Order: sequence, then structure tokens, then C-alpha cells
Amino acid sequence: QVQLVESGGGLVQAGASLRLSCRSSRITFSTYTMGWFRQAPGKDREFVGAIAWGNTNTQYSDSVKGRFTITRDNTKSTAYLFMNNLNPEDTAIYYCAASRNGLEYSHYQQLYDYWGQGAQVTVSS
Repeated sequence: QVQLVESGGGLVQAGASLRLSCRSSRITFSTYTMGWFRQAPGKDREFVGAIAWGNTNTQYSDSVKGRFTITRDNTKSTAYLFMNNLNPEDTAIYYCAASRNGLEYSHYQQLYDYWGQGAQVTVSS
């Protein structure tokens, strides 16, 4: 059974940084585009960013561009979301997801094949 497991969430103060990890198993990780999404209380799940299978190209939503960075280590089958200068509006459950589609389709949630269980990130003011 394919698994994506997020870790690294928590409670931080505004201005702090966090790193989320997403470790995969039972997929050929290096062939998947890895996306990050988040869902704040009372809101729909939204795209945060994604990284192409080749370790280089990334995309980010306007709300996190310049503050968040996505990387991946294909040797560890793990993707990372580095979040800097967090603010209370970043409070949400963060999900990683894997897609066999290219980065150009990374905004489309319905095109992802596998999802993690989510990691809570809470930012206090």
C-alpha cells in the first residue's frame, strides 16, 4: 500500500520557521511530481506549491512565494516544505501529494494519485 507520511508540524509564533517532511513508500518517488496543499479551518484546500520529478523546477502560490521553499531528496523518497516568516494566515493542515502528471498540472488536486494524512501547522500572533 502506497503511503505518504508528513511530519514536522507544530505550534509556532509569527515570524518563525518550520520544515515539513513527506516521506513516501511503495512508489517510484523520483517519477512523481510532489505537491503541497493546505486547508485552513472553514476554507477549501488550496495549492501551496509543487516540485517536478527532476528536482529542479518548482511552482508556488502567490501567498507563499518568497517565504516557502520546496525541495526533494529522491534518494530518501522524501519531499520537504520549508516555511519561513510564518504568519497566522498560514495556520492550516498541510498535505503532501504525489502526481504522475507534470508540474504544469500541479495546481489541479484531482490529478494527484496519492495523498498524505496531513500535518497541523498553527501560527500564533
